[in-house]
Amino acid sequence: MLPEPSHQRPPEPPYDLAHLLSHAERRLVRRLSAQLAAEGCTVDQWRVLSAVADGAGHPMTEIAEYALLPAPSLTKLVDRMVADNLVFRRPDPTDRRRVLLHLAARGRILHSRAAHRLAADQLTLQAADASGELHALARALTHLTRALDTLR
Repeated sequence: MLPEPSHQRPPEPPYDLAHLLSHAERRLVRRLSAQLAAEGCTVDQWRVLSAVADGAGHPMTEIAEYALLPAPSLTKLVDRMVADNLVFRRPDPTDRRRVLLHLAARGRILHSRAAHRLAADQLTLQAADASGELHALARALTHLTRALDTLR
C-alpha cells in the first residue's frame, strides 16, 4: 500500500525527504512554467535570463550551474536565445579565451515582464501561506543545500 500523498497531512519521521522535495518542486515548477509561458518564456530560458540580468556578463560554466543544465544543453539553449536576440556573447575583456553572456535589449524586456509576473505570483503564494512557513522552508532548504555541499 502506498503512503498517503504529502499534501494531505504533514509527514511524521522517518520520512522520505527526497520524495517530499521532488513532489513540491514539480508542483512549483509547473506553476512557474505556466506563469512564464504567458510571457513566451520557458523555465530554462528564465534561469539563463536571471543569471545574466545583473548586466555583469557571466561565463557559460557559471550559467550552467545556476540554470541547473549540463553544458551541452545550455549551449544549445543559448544558441537559440542568441538567434532570438535575447542574449549575446562577448569575449571576456580580462581573458579573451572566455566568452561572457549578456542580456540583449529584447532579453531585458522579457526578463522585466516575467520578473513582474513572477513577483506577483510569489505574493499570491505567500498570501496563501497563512502559517508563514515558506520563509522558514526557504531558510531550511538553504541550510540543506550547504550541508549537502559539505558532504561531497
